[in-house]
Amino acid sequence: MLLFRNTGADNYRQLSAAEKQRLIGEWNAWFEGLVAAGKAVEGQPLEDATRIVAGPEGRVTDGPFPETKEAIGGYVKLLVRDMDEATAIAQRHPALRHGLIVEVRPMTPDCHLGVVTKPAI
Repeated sequence: MLLFRNTGADNYRQLSAAEKQRLIGEWNAWFEGLVAAGKAVEGQPLEDATRIVAGPEGRVTDGPFPETKEAIGGYVKLLVRDMDEATAIAQRHPALRHGLIVEVRPMTPDCHLGVVTKPAI
């Protein structure tokens, strides 16, 4: 899985409208190429609204939290052989030159605690 982290610098705001449109086109082409090659199965940006549930009583804290410098802004779920292939895909992301950080994380086939993580078919 690729997780897209915003660096807090908000490098996209400094782009002109034409530069933003070009980056959107490049980003879409990057993703659509992965889908066409059978390497990406889903991807989605995440809203800024955040809610954290924590503690034994399930205490709720609403965000967004401006102090979070590297909030996850979206993800792409990949179907690849290994971390090296996923890393190579991440290295081709067009927004890296604008400060985007891409975290590459393997997904486990099952929860380590034995919790069911996939619906039964």
